[in-house]
Amino acid sequence: MNRRHLKPSARRHPIRGAAALASVLTLGLAALLASPAGAATPGELEVVAELPVRPGNVAPGPGGRLFATVHPLDAPSQAQVIEITGRDSFRPWPTPELQRGTAKASGDRIDTPLGIIADGRGRIWTVDMGLNLGKTRLWAFDADSGQQVHRIELPPEIAPKGSFVQDLVVDDRGGWVYLADIANPGLIAVEIATGRARRFGAHASLQAEPQARMVIAGKAIQFQGQPANVAVNPITLSADHETLFFGAMNGHSWYAVPTRLLRPGVSDADTASAIRRVGPKPVSDGAATDARGRHFFTNVNEGGIDRLGPDGRLVPLVRDPRLDWPDSVHLSDSPWLYISVNQLYKTPAFTGGRDEGKPPYRILRVWSGDAAR
Repeated sequence: MNRRHLKPSARRHPIRGAAALASVLTLGLAALLASPAGAATPGELEVVAELPVRPGNVAPGPGGRLFATVHPLDAPSQAQVIEITGRDSFRPWPTPELQRGTAKASGDRIDTPLGIIADGRGRIWTVDMGLNLGKTRLWAFDADSGQQVHRIELPPEIAPKGSFVQDLVVDDRGGWVYLADIANPGLIAVEIATGRARRFGAHASLQAEPQARMVIAGKAIQFQGQPANVAVNPITLSADHETLFFGAMNGHSWYAVPTRLLRPGVSDADTASAIRRVGPKPVSDGAATDARGRHFFTNVNEGGIDRLGPDGRLVPLVRDPRLDWPDSVHLSDSPWLYISVNQLYKTPAFTGGRDEGKPPYRILRVWSGDAAR
């Protein structure tokens, strides 16, 4: 990372404790994100940060803090997990030393993370796909101190080499993490306390749908020389953590399954029999579910966010040219939805040649609730 991307106070003074630094940075970001009462209307879109690197997923954290991964398909970067500290500033988080940066991958450092989320116990979780190591790991850090509290390596029978385990949700009450693998389409349940895990796959609901084509600005999108055809990707949890929702990126169906049926000791037949279709969805890279049972999807094809209500109707929430490949979407403690936007289809993995992306890449937020009062 370039020194100019650090706040001046972080450059001049030595770090005397992660908690103290986090407090300073949080105050700055909280002020940036403060909105006057009554100002927000449904679908209102705001820019939170403009970055020189592609954010992968974004996660609102405790105290108004904001965390993100740097997308593995971006150019090599000195940081893989970052905290947003201002409109155009960020820092490696929790420390630069814990991240691969541009060096050779090693087992004691974060390699290629993508999914990131905050749980209700003040922890920041990320799934590290380990694309340079051939193994998938879960990392969890205390948001206040930055201390590592969990590192769980998934066994090869659960996440074999070649997997692309890229999205996760955390049931901090029951003690489970649920993940989606798009390369070997499947859902994975991991018990936090023990690391024991189960994979559920080989089901039609996990597969891409041929009719759900990825077309942006009239152009069919290719991935690694073939029409983009991506399987199970976004996953979310119900407010009571009893239901997992999921769907394929290239899919028009949003599904649900009881979380207890994804855990070890349940047969694949019993899991499959309980899967139900909730409603329609767009071609989407990310999703969020709120306490009212509403589902929000990034609409990759149309550059927007869509909302699926309890009535089963899918409607646009916002459309904006700045939503140029909206990747992830996560709810904060308020009705603001935070969106990472990274022009992913312009990376060499999609174009087959040069990187056609044009910084800045953005983190935005959209008001998902009723008009603020």
